[in-house]
Amino acid sequence: MDSQDHWVLSRVCEWLQSGRTVWFCTIIETVGASPRPVGSLLALNDAGELAGSLSGGCVEDDLLEKLRSGTGDQHSPQVIGYGITAEENERLGLPCGGRLKVLVEHCRPDAYPHFHPLLAALSERRCMTRTVSLRDGAVTLQATAAWQPLHWQHDVVTHTFGPQYLLLLVGAGELARVLSQMALMMDYRVLVCDPRHERIQQWSLPDVPAIQGMPDDIVREHACDSHSIVITLTHDPRIDDMALMEALQADLFYVGALGSIRTSTARRERLLQLGLTELQLARLHAPVGLPIHSKRPAEIAVAILAELTALRGQR
Repeated sequence: MDSQDHWVLSRVCEWLQSGRTVWFCTIIETVGASPRPVGSLLALNDAGELAGSLSGGCVEDDLLEKLRSGTGDQHSPQVIGYGITAEENERLGLPCGGRLKVLVEHCRPDAYPHFHPLLAALSERRCMTRTVSLRDGAVTLQATAAWQPLHWQHDVVTHTFGPQYLLLLVGAGELARVLSQMALMMDYRVLVCDPRHERIQQWSLPDVPAIQGMPDDIVREHACDSHSIVITLTHDPRIDDMALMEALQADLFYVGALGSIRTSTARRERLLQLGLTELQLARLHAPVGLPIHSKRPAEIAVAILAELTALRGQR
């Protein structure tokens, strides 16, 4: 499953390649309880097809009507505000007091060579920064080492696109199944691994690849950057500890392990004896997720994803 940004950009490239005119829209500022965060994308073409989202739907409809009727500058980038008045908030279904500003770029088919490298960077898990001048419409792309929040100042919008977060789950059990389903809805790319043949054979989610093999090898091969997350779920030290040994020595976004406080304490002692340092162990989230004191798989999955969401917001 591709990320939302990847999906929008792939549609933009597809439409431009087929000769369609495209409006590429980005939320560049929000005030109050906006329906979508800064950086959210929407693309729509001259046939009325849409990809992405700026709100619950009303902003998209209003924007499409404006653009197709020729309102505003159809050649240079323009900024359109929503939620300026209480009446507009009510008409568009924006949260009370919420306001947002949308950068709209009018793209002809000859813009395809610009968007394709951006899509390729996301596919290859690389970061790329896109800079748009509101004065003259000049657009540049530049490779960058790390993701940065969207920045708008002095008629220049700088937007860094980064790779989709990868969630690698060790252990193909019921919790992994529930957690995978929820994570897919939250725009994660999910992989499951397990050295046990019978667990892989019983895996039932076609959208989530299940890999049989030694967990340390799979972590080393697939969880390779700061947008990667590794969570162990088997309760078997012979499986979990191998994955954690590898993950805690890499520059990953998050490493977590399922288990009680007592189990987590014993795990840390084992990992120290196996050669990890105190500094490396300090990066381990164990018990994994928010402390909700539940044993139900769905509730544990919610607690894990809630913690990941909070940490991503802080980042």
